[in-house]
Amino acid sequence: MLDYPLIAALAAVIREGSFEKAARSLHLSPSAISQRVKLLEQRLGEVLVVRDTPCRATPAGLQLCRHAEQVALLERELLASLPQTGRGRPGALRLAVNADSLSTWFIPAAIALSDQDWLLDLSLDDQDHTAERLREGDVLAAVTALAEPLPGCRSLALGCMDYLAVATPAFIARHFAGGLQPGALMRAPCLSYNRRDQLQSRWVRQLTGEGPPLPNHWLPSNDVYLAACRSGMGWGMCPRKLVQAELDHGGLQALSPEPLEVPLYWQAPAQAWALLEPVTQAVVEAARQGLRR
Repeated sequence: MLDYPLIAALAAVIREGSFEKAARSLHLSPSAISQRVKLLEQRLGEVLVVRDTPCRATPAGLQLCRHAEQVALLERELLASLPQTGRGRPGALRLAVNADSLSTWFIPAAIALSDQDWLLDLSLDDQDHTAERLREGDVLAAVTALAEPLPGCRSLALGCMDYLAVATPAFIARHFAGGLQPGALMRAPCLSYNRRDQLQSRWVRQLTGEGPPLPNHWLPSNDVYLAACRSGMGWGMCPRKLVQAELDHGGLQALSPEPLEVPLYWQAPAQAWALLEPVTQAVVEAARQGLRR
């Protein structure tokens, strides 16, 4: 029989990143948190936490954290169904989403979930890698570019996000006066979010059929990325919705009218699918308004 107060202590350590912060979140002493995690490890015969900065869960620890989140969903549903308790306490919801979605279409979903009394804990990653967070048990559901359901999960198509390669008119005149030739693309600096960001390379391959090495500025912030585009530091791949006004006014220009289409999907564990139905509905409705079908 699992001891849920012990699992709650483990989940707090992983969520907060340290025993001290976990103790503050649960209104306990750090020694009490440490004792609970050690007792859980002794009972299961498994190391559950990598004592590092920040603390990380082992595979067994991640499984327990995911189980705790699903139990919390069940508890929330039960409390909401009991007249004497009303809707129950706010539930924590750990989701993985890519930064461009968060900057564009996902905000209405977040607002709708807040109105449902969810407390959001969003984990940002590239859309090609958010599914890894779900696979590892770090989050309960994810917006991802992966169409194939992960083992034990279900996948639902949300729509397409269109990206355009954009730059300032001056940058285009300086670097691409002779057209979008592979040689020019190899010399003109481009902007990348991080080393997982492959949108620029995919767009060049779609345009030219080749994948030449690209000189990159690495800018892991959406605000800084957009500011760099506007300042003429380089060309970058931006969601059409995010830069449409500047395209209309001429502050930015598209290097090519052809967008790079990135289909997005919603993935969550099959076991928790019914419990997450209100969450899924909020995400699907926001995607319906903000993504292209």
